[in-house]
Amino acid sequence: MRQLRGQERVITANRQTSWGLADAFVAEDEALHRARERARELGLRSVSPGTGAALRLLAGAAGAKAVAEIGTGTGVSGIYLLHGMRPDGVLTTVDPEPERQQFAREAFREAGFASNRSRFIPGRALDVLPRLADGGYDLVFCDGDRLESLDCLAESLRLLRPGGLVCFEGVFADGRTVDSAAQPAEVLRLRELLRAVRESQELMPTLLPVGDGLLCAVRRG
Repeated sequence: MRQLRGQERVITANRQTSWGLADAFVAEDEALHRARERARELGLRSVSPGTGAALRLLAGAAGAKAVAEIGTGTGVSGIYLLHGMRPDGVLTTVDPEPERQQFAREAFREAGFASNRSRFIPGRALDVLPRLADGGYDLVFCDGDRLESLDCLAESLRLLRPGGLVCFEGVFADGRTVDSAAQPAEVLRLRELLRAVRESQELMPTLLPVGDGLLCAVRRG
């Protein structure tokens, strides 16, 4: 037991270094680098390489043919999702800013994906999601307005087939989710989301320490 506790101290001391290695483990190509640069120019935050790699892995493990993405950005997460999906899969991506979607369209093309692999829908997530088909999606990735997290969870459960995955990016909120100091409404909403997913009888969840936190859950059959 004494030896085990010593090992635990070493793990704790090196955890940040280890997480940094995990987040940079997968190399990115030129298409992803350019999409990231466009995001920086627009002042947008992109998913980390580790988060993107996790999304690619999950899409591949699910054999995803239909994926819904909330928050197109400049296409970084979309490229990762498309790489993991089946060759005939279609990514439906929603964003309130058409300009961002145009950048993402160009990024997908630069990454080698045919135009019929993606469907761009401009608009607010809570206006668009109710129009999508019940049970028609293998994976829903949420990277939108944190204040709408719980509503997006409800919509995601409706969209997912049994055995499908829902993922939320940024649930650590730069460490503020576990900070006992007073927090803004969006952080309080993330805490509610974490509690709802963890306590749901309909979901089998996990929280991955990649990027700024990736909350994932499988919808039970």
